[in-house]
Amino acid sequence: MRLSHQAARLSTKAARLPFPAALLAGCTAALLLQPAPAATAVPLAPGGEHRDFPGGGRTVSLRLPAGHGLPPSTTGPFELLGIGWDGPAGALDGGSLRVRTRDAATGRWSDWHTLETDTDDGPDRAPHGATAPLWTGRSDGVAVEFRPGPAGPPPGLRLDLVDPGAGAPAPAATRTVPAAPAAEDGHQAPRPAIVTRAGWGADESLRDPGSEYTGPVREVFVHHTATATDYACSDAPRVIRGIYQYHVKTSGWRDIGYNFLVDRCGTVYEGRAGGVDRPVHGAHTLGFNTDSSGVAAIGTYVDATPPQPLLDGLAAIAAWKLGLTGRPADGRTRLTSSSDASRYPKGTVVDFDAVSGHRDAFNTECPGKALYARLPELRTAAARLQTP
Repeated sequence: MRLSHQAARLSTKAARLPFPAALLAGCTAALLLQPAPAATAVPLAPGGEHRDFPGGGRTVSLRLPAGHGLPPSTTGPFELLGIGWDGPAGALDGGSLRVRTRDAATGRWSDWHTLETDTDDGPDRAPHGATAPLWTGRSDGVAVEFRPGPAGPPPGLRLDLVDPGAGAPAPAATRTVPAAPAAEDGHQAPRPAIVTRAGWGADESLRDPGSEYTGPVREVFVHHTATATDYACSDAPRVIRGIYQYHVKTSGWRDIGYNFLVDRCGTVYEGRAGGVDRPVHGAHTLGFNTDSSGVAAIGTYVDATPPQPLLDGLAAIAAWKLGLTGRPADGRTRLTSSSDASRYPKGTVVDFDAVSGHRDAFNTECPGKALYARLPELRTAAARLQTP
């Protein structure tokens, strides 16, 4: 099944009025109002660059002149996009960004999708700003509508188009981490099968070498990737490679933000490098990345019902990860906020469920109301997997 177009985040800040379209390296200016717009070709220069990676992936960056948008334009193939800038992460506050893309197979243009500009995922000190990524499926055209906030457009506003490629080849023996029990006494759970980074084709040359670690993991935050939901599970590695490439090359993070990801068929994937059984410092829950692990459901679960295999996979990885430090999955955890940009001021001690939703720590919809509503039963299922 081909991945469908779907919004990266749902937002009430969608722009309703057209902006004065800008010229881009000879493109004809046009208001983005056509239901099926004609597109002009977009050259890479001036203002554009492409980066090819050993694993077969590519990111094409197109500068948006003077902080304006982009008329309907023909591009090379891509499957994920987002917009970055050189200023601070909050530089787009009060503004809005919308995109529409053209299906490479059918030539049809998608509806407008609003890109979420809030910095709810990420490290506690992001190097610069970027929207959440949008998974589009195979596309070859794009248009951008931008309305700046009160501070005006940030410097270096650019559209990044990501082709995840075929991925780096992996030896068959390293594709899956075999099941094994937790090491500590108390609240142990079986170790689920985990597709390694090599298994999903991670290009290790992209990320920073080495890994950072925190104290023992006492909390699991559940996310959704806010990408397409009706994907074939065989396409999940492509989605992960696209997110990985975007987090590193567009957002400027050291690696993919999530510690683990789970697809709609319940398959668990290793996220950030450093060892699945170690307390790897992730970039998933601003202000609470320390002593926690971030697990992302691949898809958008605002209204869509989370499949039972997905819930089972989330419960299995949460139970095992918390069991490594003897923490009950249905217990409570106290963490201290490290960022005023989180839901709680820096220094605030917060009492969380040991398995919480992203929205419990940040003002966001994530992991979507439909998935968030299932967290109580997910905690119960995870606790059942842990031996007393």
